[in-house]
Amino acid sequence: MEGRALCIDRRSGLWPSELEEIEGPPDELWVRGETRWLTVRPRIAIVGTRAPTAYGREQARRFARELAAAGAVIVSGLARGIDEEAHLGALEVGGGTLAVLGSGVDRPWPAGELAERVRAAGLLLSEFAPGEPPRRHHFPLRNRVISGLSEGVVVIEAAFASGSLITARWAVDQGRQVLALPGRVDHPMSAGCHRLIREGAELVERPSDVLTALGRAAPATTAPAPPMPDDPLERALLEALVGETLDSDELSARLSRAVHELLPALIELELAGRIARGPGGLYRRVGG
Repeated sequence: MEGRALCIDRRSGLWPSELEEIEGPPDELWVRGETRWLTVRPRIAIVGTRAPTAYGREQARRFARELAAAGAVIVSGLARGIDEEAHLGALEVGGGTLAVLGSGVDRPWPAGELAERVRAAGLLLSEFAPGEPPRRHHFPLRNRVISGLSEGVVVIEAAFASGSLITARWAVDQGRQVLALPGRVDHPMSAGCHRLIREGAELVERPSDVLTALGRAAPATTAPAPPMPDDPLERALLEALVGETLDSDELSARLSRAVHELLPALIELELAGRIARGPGGLYRRVGG
């Protein structure tokens, strides 16, 4: 991976002053990439499970894409799953993204195309010196930097005991806003977000909710949700898939309609790009 690592400290004009407010701030940071993103505000963290559902992936990318398009810098940890989708969403719209690492910036983990894309267009950042490999105890430490750099932390899908909840706890201790996206009540990857909401995290359903909670103007460029279809069955299917990933049998039970009655409407919605059919015949809603 090309690009020289740069060390910054409190004497540097690039030093994020927000880190002075956290417990045990790092003495220095190593960075590789576009350092201009350190000067842009607001920064918003998006974190979550490494094993998300299709719904979680879609929402993480949607939130990151729209928040980055509104001018926010997206902060995450480069991990597979929700972190990955958050970085990709910001990159899709040419926005800023910071990947906070649990290793040296010359040894990003996981290494690969995403790390290179973030280095090229965003910024890799670490308190660990170049050459330092990823170590298990580094990741809880880097989580305090993720939250410390950010005005708010959005959690999208997390198990009841999850590393993302560690980031949320750091955020609370640092006086940052914690926001959580609700999910299916019967899915284990919703348990962590629901736990946070019960404990006082802000419930968010759309990117504009995040900006409102942080006292920022909602993005003027957010496209309106597409209109609901005229067909009553298609409307009912879309409503049943809000926040859900269901197969045809589950939809049949929800709507009290035979599967063979639902299939033509499901095909029409899929052709129109309103739903997507994933592995195992699971349908999910796409977009608004």
